[in-house]
Formats: sequence, structure tokens, C-alpha cells
Amino acid sequence: MSEAVAETVASRFGELYGAEPHGVWAAPGRVNLIGEHTDYNDGFVMPFALPHTAVAAVARREDGVLRLHSADVEQGVTEFRLDTLSPESDKNWTAYPAGVVWALREAGHAVTGADIHLASTVPSGAGLSSSAALEIVVALALNDLFSLGLRGWQLARLCQRAENVYVGAPVGIMDQTASACCEAGHALFLDTRDLSQKQIPFDLAAEGMRLLVVDTQVKHSHSEGEYGKRRAGCEKGADLLGVDALRDVPYAGLDAALARLGDEEEVRRLVRHIVTENERVERVVSLLESGETRSIGPVLIEGHASLRDDFRISCPELDLVVDTALASGALGSRMTGGGFGGAAIVLAEESDVDAITKSVTEAFAAAGFKTPRVFEAVPSAGARRIR
Repeated sequence: MSEAVAETVASRFGELYGAEPHGVWAAPGRVNLIGEHTDYNDGFVMPFALPHTAVAAVARREDGVLRLHSADVEQGVTEFRLDTLSPESDKNWTAYPAGVVWALREAGHAVTGADIHLASTVPSGAGLSSSAALEIVVALALNDLFSLGLRGWQLARLCQRAENVYVGAPVGIMDQTASACCEAGHALFLDTRDLSQKQIPFDLAAEGMRLLVVDTQVKHSHSEGEYGKRRAGCEKGADLLGVDALRDVPYAGLDAALARLGDEEEVRRLVRHIVTENERVERVVSLLESGETRSIGPVLIEGHASLRDDFRISCPELDLVVDTALASGALGSRMTGGGFGGAAIVLAEESDVDAITKSVTEAFAAAGFKTPRVFEAVPSAGARRIR
């Protein structure tokens, strides 16, 4: 994060509010290497932070007023009274930062108001956690300005509550934890039940590889419809199997568990994905720790097939990315994020990147799809103060 970016955001803050901010903070989006939809099932995930960030210039207030502005939305400053904030009362982008303030205050933290200007380079709707980056950057700024003493995982929990209750989106804990806790050059192996973490070295460039993100530019909304249906179906599966969460179904006992579900075919598919996906995360961790990085490619391919066929959250654009990339020599590829659009990841030899990018772009044009955005994903730092 350059000083120039901090200066630009701080300068705009001054234009909006007529004073200098008390600081500038940044929080990244994330890519999930493996472990999709396991987080709300108390399972395992393995995200890493992107260099793309939400940046916030913030000043503390003492008068119970919250003022919000975004460089990415064509509207002026929006003002709230803190004592009027209530869940699902706001259907605009402001619900994300306002929800964080609400969650902090509901948890008993003495936040008395703030002026906030935000700008983000995290692609919206691409499954790269643009909303979590927005939440975490606000939470970290308020944590610092009001000396709340909260750690990264605690901020993540509060931001998840803000999105679940205030925004009304049934997301798990992965996105917020990744934004708050990831480290540069590493992927984060996270147990979403107890939030225990392990930083796994993940330096593809040193081994002659690259990980591409292909943003299909097909938009989705987690708070609408299908995401919630999948979560409810997983909860039904856990209930039918008599476990607290699908995390508790052992991989070795999957066939027996599926047999117990009888003719609940939709639930069977959801259960199969979650149980096998947790095993895939553990397999990737083992491979990376053993230095067998190229061997994670087939695991990514398995993950996509499971998301496409069992969880049924892929789409033609995502499948086209994966199929074209693999046909062009990629080591592995899969959709990433909540599904129904968004992005796919492609693991490739450095020498194959240009050819794969060209093939995917041409395939999209031939199919009449919007031109995808392709960029390299470099494991980057988590949330931090930058000024």
C-alpha cells in the first residue's frame, strides 16, 4: 500500500469533512484457495489476502453521529444517529460500515461516532470479499481510535455478526477472518469452529508458478436466495444426522452418513460436498507443507466438480474458465467464492500464463460473454494501519 494512496484518501476526507482524518487504514479482499461453503459448517478453509484493499480515512466523533462516504458510489455523505441504527433498516452500501458500528456498540464497546471516507480496489460481486474488506477496515479503524483492544479474530466475529444480523446476509466467518488475519506470502489454514489458525507458506513465484484470478464479471448477492438455501440445507443435514455441524461427519464415515439420509437427495449432495471439501483442505495443507505444491492442482479440480455437481453453485461462465484453462495446460482450476458468478482461480506454470489468459478471453468472446478480468493473485498482508 503506497503512501500516495493514503494521501489521496486522506485528502478527499479533508474535502468532504473539512478536517484531517485521525488515521488511514487498509483491509484486503481475499481469494479462497480451497474450502468453499465449509465456514458456516464449522469446517476448514484456506484463504489468502489479495493486494486489493478497502481503504478508510477516519476521524473519531463524540456526538453520536456517524457520517459515511464512498469514492465508489455516486452519492454524497450519508449521516446516521448511532442510537437509531437497527438491523436490516438499511438496504444500501452503508449497511456494511454502519452494521459494524452497530455490532461494536451492541457488544458493549463505547463507540461514540465517526466520520469515514472509503475507497476500494476489491472487485465488487466477484466473490473476493469486497464487503468483508469494507467491514474489517472500519472495525480496525474504530478499534484503534477508541482503544478497544480487540484482536483480529474478535473483529472478524463482530463483522460477521454485522453482516448476518444488520445486513441480513447469512455469511460464514472466513472472509472477515482472512481480511483481518492473513499474512503476506502465506495462505491461512483456518478452523472456523474455534478460529485456530496456521499460516502456511505459499510462494508460487519462487517455484515458477502463478495463481490467476479470472473475474467473470457475473454478479451475485449473498443476501439473496440461493446462498441461504444452501446454508439451510446444510443445517438440515446436520440435524438429520444428529451432529452439531457437518464438520462433525468424518470423511471415513461419509458413505454411512449418506445412507442414513435416505431419499433426501438434495441434502445428500450438500453433505457430500462439505465433508469431501474439508478433506480437500486438509490434503492441500499436507501437500504444501511437504513441498508438493504442483500436486494441489488436481485437488482444485476435484473441488470445482463438487461445487458444480453436488453444491450446484457454478454457472456457465465459471465452468468455461475452468474447462478452458485446463485444456490450455493449467495445473488446476476451480470456482472460488459464494458462487452463481464471481471468479475462478487458475494454478499455472509461469510459462503458460499468457497462453491460458488468451485462451480464456477468446473462449468468452466466442460464447458471447462479457470479457473477463484476469489478474495475478499474490498472497498479501491482512488489515493494517497505513497512516
